[in-house]
Amino acid sequence: MSINLEQIDELRKRANVTYEDAKNALEKSSGNLIDALVYLEKENKIKPKQNPCSESIFLKKVKKLIKKGNQTKLVIKKEDIVVLNICVTMAIVITVVAPPIAIVALIFALVTNHKIRIKKNNDEDSEVNKIFDKMSVAVNKVTTKITKEMKTD
Repeated sequence: MSINLEQIDELRKRANVTYEDAKNALEKSSGNLIDALVYLEKENKIKPKQNPCSESIFLKKVKKLIKKGNQTKLVIKKEDIVVLNICVTMAIVITVVAPPIAIVALIFALVTNHKIRIKKNNDEDSEVNKIFDKMSVAVNKVTTKITKEMKTD
């Protein structure tokens, strides 16, 4: 009896073995799939299927995001002095755990003319930096106006 690819694929799917092991088992069992499975069991060649949870797409994406977050930095500077330099992952954790502190710190940094940047691993400028720049300009205008009004009163 000749062995075809469909038989080999079916045996590979059921026993999680290589093409060679599937072909050899089918040859020894004259093409009988059940006998081939029994043969592979006796030879301890059947491999357990991988746990889908450990290799899930979701977990892979989460790991990739965490790795990228660890390589990307949140940098806060006053003139050329670095005040804060932490990974984005840590900044997100702080924001989730203590949102009021994160919001107050952001507002304080903007009001005191600190420069906030997201620095990628490859020094590529992030789109978020443009938003931070616009926020800084707007806050600086307001603080300048308030300061002028306080001096004239």
